[in-house]
Amino acid sequence: MTSETAASVVELTQDGDVLLVTINNPPVNALGAAVRQGLVATMEQADASATVKAVLIVGQGKAFIAGADIREFGKPPVAPFLPDVCNRIEACTKPVVAVIHGAALGGGLEIAMAAHYRLALPAAKLGLPEVSLGLIPGAGGTQRAPRLMGVKAATELMLSGSPLSAKAAQAAGLVDKLEEGNDPVAAGLAYARELLAQGAPLRRTSTDQICLADKAAAQAELDVLRADTAKKSRGLFSPLKIIDCVQAAVDLPFEQGLKFERAQFLACIDSPQRQGLIHAFFAEKETAKIPEAKAAAPRHFAKIAIIGGGTMGAGITVSALDAGLAVTMIERDAESIARGQANVEKVYNGLIAKGRMTEEAKAAVMARYTPSTSYDDIADVDLVIEAVFEDLEVKKAVFKELDRACKSGAVLATNTSYLDIDAIAAVTSRPQDVIGLHFFSPANIMKLLEIVVPSKVAADVVTTAFDLAKKMKKVPVRAGVCDGFIGNRILATYKQAADYLMEDGASPYEIDEAVRGFGFAMGPFQVTDLAGGDIGWATRKRRAATRDPKARYVEIADRICENGWFGQKTQRGFYLYPQGARVGQQDPEVLAIVDAERAKKGVTARKFTAEEIMRRYMAAMVNEGAKVVGEGIALRPLDVDVTFISGYGFPRHRGGPMKWADMQGLDKVLADIEAFAKEDALFWKPAPLLQKLVAEGKSFESLNK
Repeated sequence: MTSETAASVVELTQDGDVLLVTINNPPVNALGAAVRQGLVATMEQADASATVKAVLIVGQGKAFIAGADIREFGKPPVAPFLPDVCNRIEACTKPVVAVIHGAALGGGLEIAMAAHYRLALPAAKLGLPEVSLGLIPGAGGTQRAPRLMGVKAATELMLSGSPLSAKAAQAAGLVDKLEEGNDPVAAGLAYARELLAQGAPLRRTSTDQICLADKAAAQAELDVLRADTAKKSRGLFSPLKIIDCVQAAVDLPFEQGLKFERAQFLACIDSPQRQGLIHAFFAEKETAKIPEAKAAAPRHFAKIAIIGGGTMGAGITVSALDAGLAVTMIERDAESIARGQANVEKVYNGLIAKGRMTEEAKAAVMARYTPSTSYDDIADVDLVIEAVFEDLEVKKAVFKELDRACKSGAVLATNTSYLDIDAIAAVTSRPQDVIGLHFFSPANIMKLLEIVVPSKVAADVVTTAFDLAKKMKKVPVRAGVCDGFIGNRILATYKQAADYLMEDGASPYEIDEAVRGFGFAMGPFQVTDLAGGDIGWATRKRRAATRDPKARYVEIADRICENGWFGQKTQRGFYLYPQGARVGQQDPEVLAIVDAERAKKGVTARKFTAEEIMRRYMAAMVNEGAKVVGEGIALRPLDVDVTFISGYGFPRHRGGPMKWADMQGLDKVLADIEAFAKEDALFWKPAPLLQKLVAEGKSFESLNK
């Protein structure tokens, strides 16, 4: 890295006795090697200059410094390393002021904390989000933040990964002063001169012990946070490392604390969890890269219609309203539309009750909502999302009405979980305008949006759907048409594997426990109870006619549904939910049904360890995932990973099922499938793509390029 490169991204100008240091590394002033080199050289220059009395660090454009340079991820590190840069800034013999506007995240905030004074503008966002990548702040952040903010505020900032506003940062002690306006240079120069006029001292964070002076109080706060984190972090590596580092800040001199932090940081770098989290981070950015984007720009849309005001329709409506769109909701009669509007308002009333929204803000949002019972009221909308009952004939009837009522060029979308979108498009005179938008419930909260691409759809309709996802802040994944698309198709397969395990000897409770132990929030039988057992039962009945008579079929769930036990909504399913409890209790009557079904089939129950359960569960998931990629239903393995992380509770730190398989070794996963195939060759049929990759010594990752 040449000094010219460093000079080009770290620009110096002297304004009287203040050296103005401008980080100019678009788009977000990331801390690449040239920026780090430039900052160290600047401190040397400031120390050596008789005319420089203070140093001001600002960011060019919209950010201060938004963190590490992701282009350097996975490459050999280049000196100077960030901890050394921060220490050199703090060691400067002239007062250093950081002026924070826009994002100061990760290493960017660590730079600011190493400065002697911090000024923030109203739009500043200050955060240490490293935990979301399986890391900890590694350039003194875990040592300086507690000294500036105290143990509780600093630890919560690092554990949440969420940024603070300028006002909150000042209240927490992270920022010394707030300045109105949006000119960081003018505000910074005025502040630097004010400090010089006062003869303000060099305030080095490393020697500031005020916030840690009461050791007993600091320790008490940390003990509570440690217990809470151990409970919540469910096997995650980096959160407890953050706690350990803050403990070092409480117990050790600064230099020793830095050494301890560095060792923990390097341990995180080597953790497989970091691999999984980094993969998830990049994969979510890649899913928007689709072939249609090269061919067509999105259509304009401002007004949209939602057909159906049930839970799903209301959730989609809230997502659209939150995206700033005008929404007309259609229901079949006055009573249904009143219920639909109430479902929408319930979400906003909940926010008001929590103090996260005002009545005025709700009124402003609801002004863009129009309830109606007539399709004629949506003649001018740009995009329609149908969210009615999951029945092909019902949906076809809706689309005939949409075809009649909607203007030419309107995008017509169906929110279906399984159904054939080509068949729905075929009832219209404009199949090129019909697409699938599979939202996940609750639609205003869940991030995943499966964008399902039928055979006749126009490219600009696909790009419009991705544009809608972006406006709604959803994570979009492109899927092809098949029964269940990406997510529900794979779900059906690993749920079958869970059913086989249950019939073969593992109780539903042991299976759920093993799946939770792997890192899922819930096991498959808990999910069934939450969603409603009757939904899966209806699907099984729909598919009964086309089911391969040679395929193994487990009837336990059907027996449970025949009793009217549909899960939480009926207070019992696989679990008991007395008095509407949210957490289920084990049910001896369900175990009796399981035993009776085993006896009927002549199955002798055998024991399964948690590891054996997960090997089958994951092998089924990965094998079906490989079939989905091999058939082109998913564009790349990473699309399967993002679907499962964003929509199905797959533990993010494992990177998704395909990344997990790569980390195990595809040869091992295939060997498991081939071993299980000796018991049931029809179900455990290896995916041709998996066999091909193993034969060629390649990984799923090789297909993400």
